[in-house]
Formats: sequence, C-alpha cells, structure tokens
Amino acid sequence: MSHLKKTVQILIVMLLTGCSVAAEFPSLGQGQMSGRVTENTVILQSRLTKGTELIEGDLPGAEGTAYFQISRREDFAGSFRTEWMDASRDCDHIIKAKVTGLAPATRYYYRLVYGPDRKNTREAEACTFKTLGGEGKVSFAVVTGMNYFFFQEGNYRKDGGYKGPDKHLGYPALASMLKLSPDFFCGTGDTVYFDHPAGNGDRYTGLAWSDRAKTEPEMRRKYHEQFVQPRFADLFAKVPTYWEIDDHDYRYNDCDNTSDKEPSPQLGRKNFREQLPVVDPTNADALTYGTFRINRHLQIWILEGRQYRSPNKMPDGPEKSIWGKNQRAWLKKTLLASDATFKILVSPTPLIGPDDRGKKDNHTNIGGFRYEGDEFFQWLADNRFDKKNFYICCGDRHWQYHAIHPGGFEEFSCGSIVEENSRLGVKAGDPKSTDPQDKIKQPYCVLEPIKPYAGFLIVTVTPGDTKNVPIVEFALYDEDGGLRYSQKKNAR
Repeated sequence: MSHLKKTVQILIVMLLTGCSVAAEFPSLGQGQMSGRVTENTVILQSRLTKGTELIEGDLPGAEGTAYFQISRREDFAGSFRTEWMDASRDCDHIIKAKVTGLAPATRYYYRLVYGPDRKNTREAEACTFKTLGGEGKVSFAVVTGMNYFFFQEGNYRKDGGYKGPDKHLGYPALASMLKLSPDFFCGTGDTVYFDHPAGNGDRYTGLAWSDRAKTEPEMRRKYHEQFVQPRFADLFAKVPTYWEIDDHDYRYNDCDNTSDKEPSPQLGRKNFREQLPVVDPTNADALTYGTFRINRHLQIWILEGRQYRSPNKMPDGPEKSIWGKNQRAWLKKTLLASDATFKILVSPTPLIGPDDRGKKDNHTNIGGFRYEGDEFFQWLADNRFDKKNFYICCGDRHWQYHAIHPGGFEEFSCGSIVEENSRLGVKAGDPKSTDPQDKIKQPYCVLEPIKPYAGFLIVTVTPGDTKNVPIVEFALYDEDGGLRYSQKKNAR
C-alpha cells in the first residue's frame, strides 16, 4: 500500500470514529492582563496553556500563535491589532506586546485572538483598561505578600492554610478589591515566593530544599500556580497593573546580589521581566522603575529595590544604597519636576516603619540602609516636600500601619493579602524595634488586641470637596472588604 493511500485510510478512520484531526486548541488558563499604562501606551499580556487547571502542581504551556485586538468600543468596531506572535517554550508560551499610539484618558477594550495556527483561532473574552490623563476621581490598590503556599498549606505554624469553601478561586481579598472598582493595581513585590515551601537549613524544618524554586522552570511554575487562580483573572480583566519586585520574587528572603545561592540575580531579573507586563518585550534595556502621571492631581513613582542594591552586610554609609546612584538621582529629579497635586511614592520596602531591629534589608533598619533613608528624608525636608502633598505607600511588611516620620512625612503599609502570611506589627518605642527612642508616631498599627489579618490598601484622589480642595484618602481594608482604618488629607 502506498504512503498516500495509508494516510487517507487513517484520516477516514479518525473521522468515522469521531477523532479530531485538528491540532490541540490552547487555553488561556492565566487570563489576560494589561500593565504599565501611560497616556499613550500599554503592555498587554496573556499565556497559552494546556487547559485551565494545574497538572501535578503546574499549568503547562501550549504552542500556538496569537495577536491582541484593541478598540474603543466593547463590540470591537473600528478595532486595530498587534502583529502575530508565537507562543513558544523559550518565552514560557507568553504572548506580550507593547501597544502605542493610544489616546489619553480613553477607555479601551482588548482581547486575545489565538489558536494552534493562524487559520484556526478563537476570540477571548473582552478585557479593559483606561489610559492616563484627564480629570475626575481616581483610586488604586496597593498589595503585597501573595504567598500561595501559605494560603494553600499554612505557614508552618497554622495547619492547612485558608479554610473557606472558595479556596479554589484564590485570595478572597481580590474579590473584595474588585468590588471597590480601583482604576489600577500596584503589586509592590513578593508576588510569588520562590523560597516557600522552605527546607532544611532555614528556620523551618520538615521539607527538602528541592521544594524551593531555584531553576527557571521552577520559578515559572510559581507564577503559573499563582495566576491560574480565577480571582486574579477576574480582577485583571478590568483593572490594569503596575508591578515592583522584592526579595521573595527576586531570589529569596532579604536577598541582595551577593552569594552563589540559587536562583541567581540574573535569573531573578529575567523572570520578573518575562512573567509580568513591566517592560516592552522588544527592549532589553527598558527600565523597570518609572513615574506615571495618572491625572492632573496624582502622580506615582514605581521603584526598583533589588537590582541595584549594595550588599546588605556592607557597612552603612553614603556609598551604600538600595536604589543605586542613577535611580536615586532620577527619583529626586522627577519629584522636583512634578506639579501634580499629590505625589505618592510606591515602595517595595518601608522607609519609616518601624521594623524589627535585627534586619539589615531596608531603609528603616539600623545597620541596613538607614543612611540613604535619612539622607532622602533630609532632602525632602530641604525641598519642602512636607508642604507638597508627598506620601509613601509600601509593601513588604506583613501588617498594616500608618506611620509618621519625625519630619512629618507619612507612610501607609498595605499589609499581606494572605492571612496566613500576616502578623502583628512592631510598636514604636519598642527596644527591639528600629525606633527604640519612640520618635515615630503610629496613628494606626496592627498591635494587640487586634488579631493579624489579611488586607490591602486603597488610595483615592478626588478633585475637591465643596470648597474645591483636592483630597487624598488612604483606606486600609481586610480581605473581606471591611474598612479597618482610613485617613483623609486635604491638599496643602
């Protein structure tokens, strides 16, 4: 029998028996998201997957091809599109594109058109974002501590993690956040935890080092298990994102760029740029820090706290830095240039605290990076930013607080989004704190008798009250959407 006749017979048998001759169709198990929105640009991202559920703890990628379709109308009339992009193993089957030429202050709709090949495609559900600019009320969420292992299994002290029947949907705080309809989402780092579950040699025992993520496939897997949770897809379909990186999603707890411990700093940087919409995928030199003029009254600063940092064990002084000389100079220059009513620094780590005394990881820590932090607050005072509506929002710390620096500058900590990853805070004046002399004021902090809880921060800027004075509100919520603390500030 000839090869052609044999092939025809096989195809006939497959058709008669109901077997498909088409290539396996990919899924979008991690949804779609937009990031780094400006007045005229956005980065769109999705990932082609094999199904929508974890298989042996991972969500495999799928080969295929796709493009993004964008329109000002929800029915996609008058739409335009990106180029075709291939989902390959080299890029973890991620489809990502920077879209330019957008109009300011405009609502856009987008969707992925995808399939195993260009002749066999489907249209994904419509998602949305709004470009920056314009007037009116605006709000954003600030989040940290997305420890998937603690949520699923517990934090080595509590058994079993989250107990709710909706566990399969992911973090309850995401649903509560969506109900508040923020205009955008700021992830301050610790988006995933490469170093959990922890192994022998850490302060936790009972698990092997092999459970930690050290290689690129293991690091990618952390994002797959995280973003397969449906509540992430629901939120990001409507809320654009800005992302920072911190220790747990860079390398490991309190890491710097020293030591041969895996994963390497190079792999940490590569993974961050690959897995999240933070830089143009075609620009290898694109910076991960930046400032964004949201509208007339609000400008935010997104920082990089790991890539440029000095060794943690280096003696503190003028040469020791978390930000690096170039980023620090850029930060000061852009702050001075801003005429936004409210200027909000979104930092992966705290600048005021207080924090635990024994750490050497952030600007509050004695013997850590205190010199750079003190120099920055002196610079702010010298340039009268105490009269320029400057505020700090930070992640990293696992409790919510509102703290006031002796110079009058204020910081709001968003707390951990996972209850099993939360703890009581550090009291100002505690000898074991970074503020043993009790110089920091604490209008709010999760201290006894308050029990640790999961939560997030919502920042809202309104153009004005009856007296037409712009207002910023910092509101701390728990994972059920309960308001725990709120502070409103009139523009000076």
